[in-house]
Amino acid sequence: MNFKPAGVGGLVTLPRPSPRDVIAGLSVAAILIPQAMAYAELAGLSAQIGLYAAAVAPLGAVMFASSPYLQTGPIALTSLMTLGVLSALATPFTSEFLALAALLALVVGVVRAFVGLAGAGTVAFLMSQPVVIGFTVAAAILIIGTQLPTAFGVMAEGETVLERAWWTLSNPAEWDLEALMLALGLGALMLVGRRINRFFPGVLVAVVVAVVYSVATDYMGATVGTIPTGLPTPSLALPWSKLPELLIPGSIIAFVGFAEAASISRTFATRDRMRWNPDREFVSQGAANIVTGLFTAFPVGASFSRSTINRQSGAVTRWSGAISGLVVLLFLPFASVLEPLPRSVLAAVIVTAVIGLVQPYRLVRLWRGSPAQAVVGWATLIATLVLSPRVDLAVLFGIALALGVHLWRERSVRVGFEMRRGGIGVVVPEGVLWFASAPELVETVGDLLATDPATKELRIDLGGLGRIDFTSAVLLRDMVEDTREAGVEVEVINVPEHAVRILDAVWPERESGGGRHTPHL
Repeated sequence: MNFKPAGVGGLVTLPRPSPRDVIAGLSVAAILIPQAMAYAELAGLSAQIGLYAAAVAPLGAVMFASSPYLQTGPIALTSLMTLGVLSALATPFTSEFLALAALLALVVGVVRAFVGLAGAGTVAFLMSQPVVIGFTVAAAILIIGTQLPTAFGVMAEGETVLERAWWTLSNPAEWDLEALMLALGLGALMLVGRRINRFFPGVLVAVVVAVVYSVATDYMGATVGTIPTGLPTPSLALPWSKLPELLIPGSIIAFVGFAEAASISRTFATRDRMRWNPDREFVSQGAANIVTGLFTAFPVGASFSRSTINRQSGAVTRWSGAISGLVVLLFLPFASVLEPLPRSVLAAVIVTAVIGLVQPYRLVRLWRGSPAQAVVGWATLIATLVLSPRVDLAVLFGIALALGVHLWRERSVRVGFEMRRGGIGVVVPEGVLWFASAPELVETVGDLLATDPATKELRIDLGGLGRIDFTSAVLLRDMVEDTREAGVEVEVINVPEHAVRILDAVWPERESGGGRHTPHL
């Protein structure tokens, strides 16, 4: 395994910053601050932990990222997965939970950095789209469900997210109408403002209005409460004994959470006709998580909405991300101004950020195009809802199901047969010839010879095969030799270039010519 030194490809060099980077960084920071607080609470942590993550994560990523637009920090999907993984080990909003979150961030960071340094960043493209779609839709539903009790100002009953959400909606007598009106009104402001003008700072305006309202009316509902104003400090005093329990879920978060960063970078690179490097993005996202773990925060990722704002605000270099982090860092001593912020408004911030991800029509389209893949998507969605809060297990289920469907579809090889004059039979297999499909080819050829004893010569045309593995090459060799023993001349023709080497290895005495031989018509 070849590891790439950090300096290769400009990983540790930064271009000269542009004034437009400052404007873009400030624009993103205005949204990042309230979102970070909201996503921290979604992850089961206090609001100031979100500010810590928002401050240090962009600074950790800036030296290694390849995209000038990627904005790193707390995101909804990773926060939900953090809550799901850690809620089985500790109680949310406790010091033990926070320490586990920091350790989980380190695991995520090390896994991502390892993948990037090993030059294996292309694994970002291996996640099945039906799994991603099903999981994303279900995760968005769960995220909204977690916020309903807060938005309605109730202490919901129930064991699961969906149970508490249903209890909230079915008990209107318990609603705090003031909290609900704030959530609905300011949530509508954020959604409508976004439609009117993409540069409208809806989140910032909503937070300012909510804080002013809370102070002016002496709001009695639930608020953010005390926010320590100190700066984050690094620490390695973590529950290392729990590390084995976090390795698998941390790896899942590392790969699932990176899918958004890969999508963002690839999309913007295509639109702007620029190059991007998945290895560097893996390293950058790894560095960001390692830093947040060291500063006792929680796993982070790349935000599509904030990255879009960064690009639309005129960002030119990676400095825009660093500036966003620096702005949050400078804001920390003054973070107490947000203590009166109603928590129902933070819930509205989260809901408006993820509501666009509830797209069941994408799964309907899957059904029209490929029922088998639609089953994978819908099954992943259902598994995510049922297994909540352990949504990481739902991802594993979806991946396993996707692999199973793929193997099932590839289990057989299509075999065409044509009988020509002179007792010449031509067999044309199409598809992938591997250990599970090769026996079908052998049986088909045997059946054809048994039903047509007049066959004197058999030509096996391999030109339609996309791949041949070692086991199928051995079975093909044995079949040819057995057929020759039965008195039938056999010729293997049109061997694909990719299969010549493996056939030569298991069958050195076969006829030469490979792909250069063409059957006589």
